[in-house]
Amino acid sequence: DPEAEERPVQRQGRACRQSKRVAVTEPRASSSLSVSPDSIPDVFFLRVRLEETGEMFRVANCRSDMTVRELKEELDLMVGIPLNLQRLQYLDEGVLMDNSTLKFHDVAPGGVISLCIWHYDGWTELVLAAVEGDPSKLSCLGISEESFYRTANSQNFQGERWKQWTSQRACVALYITSHRGHVDTVRYLLEHGADCLGRTPLGRTPLHVVAAMGRLDCIGPLLEYGASIHDRDARGETPIAIARRLKRRQSERTMFLLYWLAKSGAKDPNDLLLKEVLQKGSSSGKSKKS
Repeated sequence: DPEAEERPVQRQGRACRQSKRVAVTEPRASSSLSVSPDSIPDVFFLRVRLEETGEMFRVANCRSDMTVRELKEELDLMVGIPLNLQRLQYLDEGVLMDNSTLKFHDVAPGGVISLCIWHYDGWTELVLAAVEGDPSKLSCLGISEESFYRTANSQNFQGERWKQWTSQRACVALYITSHRGHVDTVRYLLEHGADCLGRTPLGRTPLHVVAAMGRLDCIGPLLEYGASIHDRDARGETPIAIARRLKRRQSERTMFLLYWLAKSGAKDPNDLLLKEVLQKGSSSGKSKKS
């Protein structure tokens, strides 16, 4: 029957036309979800995912004209990863250049930025072990001069160069474990020679990041090994100033009290009054969490 043969063809023609309509209308629907430049607030927050661990961090006070470099400086504190180890990506997986702005990359408020660790010189393994707070893993990753750990870059290092290389790794491990509040691992690193006065490229010490995150338990060990509340980072901020800016009131109070104790002559970290202050601060922080 010729008419019967034509009907399927007609149905197929309608189906093709319908699919074409869908193909045309779908992009319009998706484009309506995009954020208009005029509707972007002056200040907004972003989410940052540390890809190696899956951790998600919220970063406030972002702006469209904020440079990637400025964002990295905030992540140095908020994520606890030194700026020189950070590699940022957004949507298309391309690396964001330091001098470009969030607006240039069409970063939307509340969007997710991917933070990856540069894959060189064994840094990824060190960061993972520090985030986990595992002393046994860290001890095998070149944090002391006695270590047998080598990378392609460090295999021929000797003398002062080898000492600097292991010292830098120990400082990074201490910075990250302090940020995460792994107090036992912080003590382990300090006991095995990690320098509590070591700085990130932005001039920040472990005490800066402890103040930023409110890790009161870690204040005591750092002070015992000589950490200074007066050290300023590249922005001129002391640990106290950072605690104030981020509204870490308990950290700020503890820092102020420690400053007063130092002024009054209680410079010995083993001073009973100092220990009592630190214990009160730690117990207060724990009670708030519970």
